[in-house]
Amino acid sequence: MTPIPVLDLKNQQVVHAKQGDRAHYQPIHSPLCPSADIFAVLEAFLSLADFDTFYIADLDAITHQGHHDALLTQVLAAFPQLTFWVDKGYQHAQDLPPYGNYLPVLGSESYTDGSLSELAAFGGRFVLSLDYSPTGQALGAAELFAGAQYWPEDIIIMTLAKVGSDQGPDMVRLKAFCDTYPKHRFIAAGGVRNLADLQALSALGIKQALVASALHSGAIGREALLSLNTDRT
Repeated sequence: MTPIPVLDLKNQQVVHAKQGDRAHYQPIHSPLCPSADIFAVLEAFLSLADFDTFYIADLDAITHQGHHDALLTQVLAAFPQLTFWVDKGYQHAQDLPPYGNYLPVLGSESYTDGSLSELAAFGGRFVLSLDYSPTGQALGAAELFAGAQYWPEDIIIMTLAKVGSDQGPDMVRLKAFCDTYPKHRFIAAGGVRNLADLQALSALGIKQALVASALHSGAIGREALLSLNTDRT
């Protein structure tokens, strides 16, 4: 099991995401990092463990209220040894940044059934995010949820109601996906509280989980991360 730290960007700052209520997300301020500057938060995460992959959501781009392209370029250039999964809403394959450490996350909420044919241009080099609203509804292109025709190998199951909720992961939904599509790799997103949650996800066959709140609070600290590192599956 490998946790992937999350950085949600809004108005040039890292914010605390909670249950998909994006209009009210506030800049992060935590025991781990008192600053909402993305570089400070990245360094704080790296002080916990040798993470090699991070997830960044450009919430301004996703909600069509601007973007963080310049800031993201700085991050990509500053940390060439790290891989960044980036969700910035609708993305064109030909417009991706010229950095080998950038991997686009294509969220279902940003696509319609009519635009799914464009996914082929990515040649499978993307992570798909199947997004579920705070009320549990599938967001975006219905065909993405109906079957695996357009799927890459790695798929995030993003349950917004669980994000920042301290309610635990969406185990029922994740198990259903793992059972139905055993050849794909599913990534848990939302609700991870502690090491026990990560271990429960691992028992389902989940190899990766997006985590933010539990890292900031210290609920998942160096010792827990080290135990995962010494017994990776």
